[in-house]
Amino acid sequence: MFSFNHLNIYERKRRWKWILFAIAVLIVTISLWYTNILVQKIASEERVKLKMWADAIQRKARFVAYTENFFLRLKAEEQKRVHQLAMATQKLATASGNTDITFFSEIIQDNTTIPVILTDENDLIISARNIDFKVDTVKHLHGRLKKEFTRYPPLIIEFFPGNKNYFYYTDSRLFSELRLVLDDLIQTFFSEVVENSASVPVIITDSTWKKVLAYGNMDSLQMRDTNFVRKTLTSMAAENTPIALNLEGIGSNIIFYKSSYLLTQLKFYPLFQLGVIALFLFIAYMLFSTARRSEQNQVWVGMAKETAHQLGTPISSIMAWVELMKMNDENNDMVGELEKDTKRLGTIADRFSKIGSSPSLKEDNVVRVIRETVDYLKPRTSKKVSFTINTPHDEAIIVPLNPGLFEWVIENLCKNSTDAMVGNGSITIDIMEEKKLVIIDVTDTGKGIPRSQFKTIFHPGYTSKKRGWGLGLTLSRRIIKEYHKGKIFVKNSVVDQGTTIRIILNK
Repeated sequence: MFSFNHLNIYERKRRWKWILFAIAVLIVTISLWYTNILVQKIASEERVKLKMWADAIQRKARFVAYTENFFLRLKAEEQKRVHQLAMATQKLATASGNTDITFFSEIIQDNTTIPVILTDENDLIISARNIDFKVDTVKHLHGRLKKEFTRYPPLIIEFFPGNKNYFYYTDSRLFSELRLVLDDLIQTFFSEVVENSASVPVIITDSTWKKVLAYGNMDSLQMRDTNFVRKTLTSMAAENTPIALNLEGIGSNIIFYKSSYLLTQLKFYPLFQLGVIALFLFIAYMLFSTARRSEQNQVWVGMAKETAHQLGTPISSIMAWVELMKMNDENNDMVGELEKDTKRLGTIADRFSKIGSSPSLKEDNVVRVIRETVDYLKPRTSKKVSFTINTPHDEAIIVPLNPGLFEWVIENLCKNSTDAMVGNGSITIDIMEEKKLVIIDVTDTGKGIPRSQFKTIFHPGYTSKKRGWGLGLTLSRRIIKEYHKGKIFVKNSVVDQGTTIRIILNK
């Protein structure tokens, strides 16, 4: 349907588009490259902070564990002293007259810290040491006092066979104070872990990974979801080796942690930036294209209406001359053809005047309109070009149509086909009817269209001829798509074999 003998305006425009696209890609690439360098630097600093935090936590964990072990050794030593006190008390009570009791007495006298109470079987207090009450005022071991001194099971002392006395003891004041200091140290350690200044997401669990003891920099609502917690712990363990901690009274604990949210966001920032740039370019391109199409439409409408206005006066004059020739009995055949051309000029002027306005559609026979258009074109086309119209059995197919504008479409397609065939070939118009559609295929035996230009031929200014505005197919698409709410496109084309343009109209 078209020939391509020289570079047209759209090929130049396409080249410029690729040049501008390449420049845009270069700018975006440089921007992303530089941004990525900055992100890598910040991420590196974040990783250093994370490592420093992890190292500090591990050192603090070792210190807490060491303190706990020291406390346990102190507790074991105190337990030994209690047993020594109990043994010394029993030896002192059962010693014979010639036994040296100095050593046992010194053991008892040296106890200045461990609270001890000696009672009989009826909890009557026999003696006490390092207590905060007087024995003569508190006679029995009971109530709160007994609860305090039964933290550990009492030792049984027999001063003579059948006589049982009970040796009660509890933690020394020093030991109790150390216990409070250690508990505070552990709580402070946990607080420092979960409320860290490095904004590191942290979860502390028991040894089974099931019970969460504490967490920090995590979403509290998500932490209620056991599936989320399980997946998070697995990902944390894969990213960083958990820190194990074993504390007396608390048990085995595991500290899980991962990179801060800032570091995580920095990893995806280049992709986010690319998305924002792409979105901006897309919106800018769409706005530019819309503005350009609007400007083109205004130019076409103005040019079309001005053309119709300029054609009005000479057409009226020619019509008057035709009437004068008919009155003078001039050659009737010549006058008839001239009259047809004059009417055709009037139709063309009417078409141009309707560009830019909403034309009225009325029910009309599309087969008749196509036949009349072809009948007009035949005598004005090369004799070496044959026209064939294939229609369904029913010659009348009624569709909403503007005959004047639709004739223009058929005329443009046939003229383009004739140019592509260089005045020698065949044009076939197949009219097919479906339930809700009418399909019209215009096929020629011309030079064909490359597949890459199937859509380009409908753009304004595209032409393969040395003369012409390149608006024929653009106006045809506008008439079919915007005025008749149909479709027009290249169905198929083979270079040097021919082209088929398809029109689809709604019934």
